[in-house]
Amino acid sequence: MDLPAFAARIPIDDRGLAYGDGLFETVLLRDGKPLLWAQHKARLRRGCRVLGMPVPEEARLDALTEHAGAGLKVLKLIVTRGSGGRGYSVPMPSVPRLLWQITDFVPQIQYWTEGVRVRLCYLRLGIQPALAGLKHLNRLENVLARNEWHDPDVVEGLLCDSQGKLVEATSMNLFWYRHGVWETPRLDGCGVAGTLRAALMQRLPITEVTLGPEVLQEAESVWLGNSVQGLWPVVRLDDSEGVRQRSWVLKASRRTLQREAHALLGYPAIGEEGECCDW
Repeated sequence: MDLPAFAARIPIDDRGLAYGDGLFETVLLRDGKPLLWAQHKARLRRGCRVLGMPVPEEARLDALTEHAGAGLKVLKLIVTRGSGGRGYSVPMPSVPRLLWQITDFVPQIQYWTEGVRVRLCYLRLGIQPALAGLKHLNRLENVLARNEWHDPDVVEGLLCDSQGKLVEATSMNLFWYRHGVWETPRLDGCGVAGTLRAALMQRLPITEVTLGPEVLQEAESVWLGNSVQGLWPVVRLDDSEGVRQRSWVLKASRRTLQREAHALLGYPAIGEEGECCDW
């Protein structure tokens, strides 16, 4: 069953609603063209295999983008296992429910050019290798982490796992440049393997590491990114009490990763003076 969000009536026995038993993707659309679409579909297929759900037909997914029209928009699609089963026991066979919504989108240009302030979160992500990398519907950890601060000057929070190792931000992947090498947290225990992250790792030498937040003290630059917002430079890091831990000065020479990310998403490069080019 395929339903646009405005027409959806979700029954109380839907397993996505009841148990978080499902997956979602958030896709940037430019004049009806989905960006990083192959990566989004690949992650969705992997998630369905891990959860033991039927994979939506590719033609069904491709047809959703036909509703977009001109301009910059975001497609959110949700696949739940559907209804049925007894308690946690899954229905056999499963009949997934596909929900979708397309909304207008305006990127945060100021964050591209001027950077963002972030903080470390108290919350620790639970380690579960079976679900690592998936964009599943159970995002309570992220909700709780995002509710730790209400300061509008703080844009994102950085999350560690239960062993104190850096994983991601609440809704973005994390990158940094250190000792001449681009690095990103390894996501074999928890976290979401972003589609922009995957595309960048195919194009640039980015090393996956398992390190605590103290590594950011050594970083020459720190970045947050996802497939909708592009890449934001971090200019200030606070601890979980709001005390400044480190600041960074933006340098054009450190925007290599951002330029590559924005080329993938059709966003402008950022010039020497922090201005948007070709926008």
